[in-house]
Amino acid sequence: RVGVIGTGSSGVQVIPQVARSASHLTVFQRTANYSIPARNAPLEPEAQAAHKARYGEIRQEALVTPFGIAKYGSPSVSAFEVSDEERQRTYEACWEMGGQAMLFAYNDLLKCADANETAARFVRQRIREKLVEPAVADLLVPTDHPIGAKRLCLDTDYYETYNRDNVTLVCVKQTPIRRIDPDGVSVGGERHPIDDLVLATGFDAMTGAARSIDIRNSDGLSLADEWGSGPRSYLGLMVAGFPNMYLITGPQSPSVKSQMILASEHHVDIIAGIVQTMRAEGHRSVEAVAEAQEEWVGHANEVADATLYTKASTWYNGANVPGKPRVFMPYVGGVKAYREACEDVEHDGWRGFRFQH
Repeated sequence: RVGVIGTGSSGVQVIPQVARSASHLTVFQRTANYSIPARNAPLEPEAQAAHKARYGEIRQEALVTPFGIAKYGSPSVSAFEVSDEERQRTYEACWEMGGQAMLFAYNDLLKCADANETAARFVRQRIREKLVEPAVADLLVPTDHPIGAKRLCLDTDYYETYNRDNVTLVCVKQTPIRRIDPDGVSVGGERHPIDDLVLATGFDAMTGAARSIDIRNSDGLSLADEWGSGPRSYLGLMVAGFPNMYLITGPQSPSVKSQMILASEHHVDIIAGIVQTMRAEGHRSVEAVAEAQEEWVGHANEVADATLYTKASTWYNGANVPGKPRVFMPYVGGVKAYREACEDVEHDGWRGFRFQH
């Protein structure tokens, strides 16, 4: 008898697997999330060869897309620039393709609530079609946030799993978990016998790892205290007052809102360029200029406020960690715009960085 707490990215992946072997699976859900079929499958040798033959080209294409993913390209039209029939066909094709394709269908899905609702409504209908029990569907269909404003989950047979006789869904939004003991979970007045419990409850994203280390500058100020009201950085690379401390995919950079390998490589290349400049010019330290940092943070916030990302409680803004400041952390202006901003900084003599001998 297995219990799973959480139906985010980890939950939707583990739940179908556990259900196949557990005598009974009880899923404890607080918030329903949108999930799209992943469409994972073996790649035929011909498909692999065709992809690798133009791998360099694909990598370059990824650099000028919103999320650093070349597969989907950059959408160029609004959801309302096409007929209802064409929009429906597009969503059908995205659903069949699976993965993140749905969010690339139109250029205003993450900016316009009405446009977003056309995609959300389509996905909600597809979710209901997969479920036998209407009451279960009511719990699993998301209604409290725009599609894509939370991390879009990808799954294999997630919703179908709830049609199994050995799976029970328990909503803990209105009636929270009251007690967890060695052989059960109590919700309200009901106790659910559990032998093994999976905590698919997320993590302290983007800042948790750095804050958990006692990083201090020469004045004794800790990074945790500096970020006490929320993280602030210059380009997601450095923090004012903390010289020679580099971040990889830090807050206010695309980070989790881009292809992470591409984002990490980009930051490593930038840091290497800064270090090369220091060596060539005999500098011993570099740090972000406070004014430049504030300007960049302001820009990142302005970009986020123009989207629907701020309309959801999510780990993007720290909502999943009790006591964590609500600050939207990723830069969502797109990989292309971010790379152009970084290139402009470098070409302007590393504007916003202060070098010292």
